[in-house]
Amino acid sequence: MKSFFEALQWLNDEILMALHEALRFLELDNWWLANIISWAFIIICCYYSWYWVKQLQLHKDNNEENQDTTAHSFLK
Repeated sequence: MKSFFEALQWLNDEILMALHEALRFLELDNWWLANIISWAFIIICCYYSWYWVKQLQLHKDNNEENQDTTAHSFLK
């Protein structure tokens, strides 16, 4: 069981956080470039959040959303 959690740690540290590590090292060399990349990711996330909310509003306006309180069995 210990090796399973060590594998998860390795996956997180070496694979999933590779971009964050690259940005951390880039900041030491070029602060402006690191911040431009960070702001680009922030702008992309804001755009797709806005798009998602817009699509939710379209579905609500077309009455395609089930807002009945008994839509889920645990709410009966």
